[in-house]
Amino acid sequence: MNYDLIKAQIIATASEYGGKILLAILVLIIGRIVIGKITSMVSTLMDKRHVDRDVQPFLNSLISVMLNVMLLLSIAGILGIQTTSFVAVLGAASLAVGFALQGSLANFAGGVLILIFKPYRVGDLISAQGFTGVVEAIQIFNTILVTVDNKTIILPNGALSTAPITNISGKGKIRVDMVFAAGSQNGVDAIRSSIRKVTNACPTALKDVEHDILVTKLTENAIFFDVRVWTLSENYWDTYYYVNEGISKQYAVDGIGAPKPAELSVALKQ
Repeated sequence: MNYDLIKAQIIATASEYGGKILLAILVLIIGRIVIGKITSMVSTLMDKRHVDRDVQPFLNSLISVMLNVMLLLSIAGILGIQTTSFVAVLGAASLAVGFALQGSLANFAGGVLILIFKPYRVGDLISAQGFTGVVEAIQIFNTILVTVDNKTIILPNGALSTAPITNISGKGKIRVDMVFAAGSQNGVDAIRSSIRKVTNACPTALKDVEHDILVTKLTENAIFFDVRVWTLSENYWDTYYYVNEGISKQYAVDGIGAPKPAELSVALKQ
């Protein structure tokens, strides 16, 4: 074995490709830094131009992907790989990956449809796929929800674009529906008056809207009321808990008696 020949070949190969490899690594490092700065600048510019908050994460992700593909092509050119051949190979690989990742492509298409038709926006309170929460971000493949107990839920856009969605805050105002009962010995007017005091005092209830206090069911021992209070969407839970607690306290102040537990249980089953 001619070790001198092997050594010479190694030196020749290192001389020919070593510089290209080092340059490619340098370009990769600098390119990643530049891409990070560009995406950050684009994000800042979109904030200044008041670009739709729903679109911003989507565009940032898309720009980042495009710049990284361009960087990859540049590195291939530095290493002497024919760009046309590389693009052809990349296209074939993309096709194969596309078949393998049909679900991800569906999520991408779903994200585009959501941004175009806007069934919900960032900041909306929605209910979808069995979850309820505030939309924190609409990304390329997923929508991020934050629930009322501060849990992060990641939902695929593909499913959201084809399944029913309840946009709770879409209209800005929402009605809080509750049911309350009291013993029939109190009388309808007395009970309604007690409930009305609470709905009038509720700080998050809208003042320019009539709130319903309607008798919905009568039994021998109990009177049931549907209480419907209008509020702003973001104040739904504050209103719900305030009215529930307030009526319990107001009943005690006004001497409104509740049905006996056994009688109430029977009434509810009827």
